[in-house]
Amino acid sequence: MSNQFNPRDVTWLAFNERVLQEAMDENVPLHLRIRFLGIFSNNLDEFFRVRVAGLKRAMDFKDKFITESFYQQPTKILQQINEVVIKQQQNFSKTWKKIQLEMADQKIFIKTAANLTEEQKIFVSAYFDETVESNVIPILLHENSPMPYLRDKSLYLGIAMRKKEFHYESKYAIIEIPSRVVGRFVLLPSQDKNEKNVMLLEDVIAFNLPHIFSYFGYDDFVSHCFKVTKDAEFDLDNDIKTTLAEKIEKGIRSRRKGKPTRFVFDREMDKALLEFLIRKLHLTKKDSIIPGGKIHNFRHFMDFPEVFKTYTKPEERTSFDHPELVNKRVTDVIQKTDILLTFPYHKYTPVIDLLRESAMDPDVKSIQITAYRLASNSKIVNALINAVRNGKEVTVMLELRARFDEESNLEWKQILEQEGVKVLVGIPNKKVHAKLCVIKKRVHNKTIQYGFVSTGNFNEKTAKIYGDHLLMTSDRGIMADINKVFNVLRKPKTDITAALKSCKSLLVCPQFMREKIILHIDREIEEAKAGRKAEMIIKTNSLSDRSLIEKLYEAATAGVIIKLIVRGIYCAVNQKDFKQKIQAISIVDEYLEHARVMYFYNKGNEDIYISSADWMTRNLDYRIEAAAKITQKNLKKEVKDLLEIQLNDNVKARILDKKLRNEYVNAGKTEFRSQIETYHYLKNKIPKE
Repeated sequence: MSNQFNPRDVTWLAFNERVLQEAMDENVPLHLRIRFLGIFSNNLDEFFRVRVAGLKRAMDFKDKFITESFYQQPTKILQQINEVVIKQQQNFSKTWKKIQLEMADQKIFIKTAANLTEEQKIFVSAYFDETVESNVIPILLHENSPMPYLRDKSLYLGIAMRKKEFHYESKYAIIEIPSRVVGRFVLLPSQDKNEKNVMLLEDVIAFNLPHIFSYFGYDDFVSHCFKVTKDAEFDLDNDIKTTLAEKIEKGIRSRRKGKPTRFVFDREMDKALLEFLIRKLHLTKKDSIIPGGKIHNFRHFMDFPEVFKTYTKPEERTSFDHPELVNKRVTDVIQKTDILLTFPYHKYTPVIDLLRESAMDPDVKSIQITAYRLASNSKIVNALINAVRNGKEVTVMLELRARFDEESNLEWKQILEQEGVKVLVGIPNKKVHAKLCVIKKRVHNKTIQYGFVSTGNFNEKTAKIYGDHLLMTSDRGIMADINKVFNVLRKPKTDITAALKSCKSLLVCPQFMREKIILHIDREIEEAKAGRKAEMIIKTNSLSDRSLIEKLYEAATAGVIIKLIVRGIYCAVNQKDFKQKIQAISIVDEYLEHARVMYFYNKGNEDIYISSADWMTRNLDYRIEAAAKITQKNLKKEVKDLLEIQLNDNVKARILDKKLRNEYVNAGKTEFRSQIETYHYLKNKIPKE
């Protein structure tokens, strides 16, 4: 039975390998290759903080875990993970070495303490004195003293110190690299104007070690970086006297004490220091102890300094205005017709403009919106605050449990409540992941409603790099259903099932979206069995829900044409008895493919939905999610065309198969890159002057 599914965590590693492939691809611009290395590293950090930590906890509850993970033993999966990660880490190191050679061709150099010019040595010493030293706290390590608290996500410099006359006697110390405060990269002066020299903060500190430890009399220093990844999960207690916000705050504090799930170190590290650290951290062979290169916390390289002169941003990577919204009030347009925004090709401005217009419109009475991950300087929040100041009733459903955004969302809660916004914090044991907004206005004693439904977060920063859809509409059915969702969120003790059952225009989770998806698949199965055309196209970030995968198997056995575009986790496997093999691809390119879309042929009537939910059990059964049906004829065609463009990709599409080989689709001699073709398709909709 287990061979009918690919293990979830192993397929996720296959996705991260696709990210690494982008860094390895010499056709990708150099600065983007460095960024992909940063994304790969950040992804892996979160994977160990969440999934590997969960696997280790699950080893104590094997029966439950095996059921949820397609009959895979946690120990077996952990072994597979370690084997794959070590291999990927080797490819990562090779790729970074190659990229540095290409950077050198452009006269861009990563400098260390060993290869500074005299001028640069003076600069680095002065920079350390003026900017860094006040943020550096050296900690001496002793055999008989407990290991000091090490922060997750932080980078540390492990130092072995000796006196030359007593070379065999070492003292050890660690220093946390204060990149949060100072930044990771330092641009150094150069006599050659065409040359760019970048130094990492840990190397600035390493250069100044004799100064830092001068009062100890040591004259021989060896230093190497390491980091510890910790279990990021926390449990919320059941104390009815504390609010959810207080429980989240307590959980964040407890997360800092999480057990280590991975120890990554420079393979050149002093052997005695390495053994000392492993012993002090109570790590064993069961833990992920991974030797790496010199540089760690590579996630910072997503923001590598802009030192690449030869790169000019192509036209296809610039956002443009939606043609129907140019020089028009968004409010006026969407009361007459639906508008589909496709990011990052379309500018995000209309979303903010709509909220700004609503904040100023004297007829607008209320705004209700969900928030999961907000931009750091959110224009969405600014518009909502302006609405409150103008006398509107504003309600924000703020998901405090958005993983790794808990602290920032607690801060947003305080800011919003101080301004008079009514903040909802959700339902016990169910995250609110739906992307919804409804605006109400009263004109001549008549209530008018409009708003939007999205596949992605209301975040103007990520909208520049995440591929998503957002439907702006005044459809009465959709607005009525959004109101029903907010009514449930206002009364978290309500029977959710009963309250959401009457939704007719939105597919909602928990429960009802799953039921509707199964109904749609069953309809296609019936058509296939009758010998008629039956087809479905599903675009999602992850496909791991067992019952839906089995339903896809049933459809493929009946002869339904199934085409899947899955960015990340993909647990399905083609079976021998399928009448129609499942066609599955994954696209990894400059933009993160984040949209969720469902297409069902439905006897030629073509049902199309955009959704916030992935095909994962957690989304369908344990979250509040929403999918909106696209009903306007021109928009249905547009969404279908965009799906077909992606299905024809033969540049950035990889085949998803049982062996997880990430082989590129090679169909046809003419290159067809879907993100570039999507740009041209949407740009061509702009009327020619």
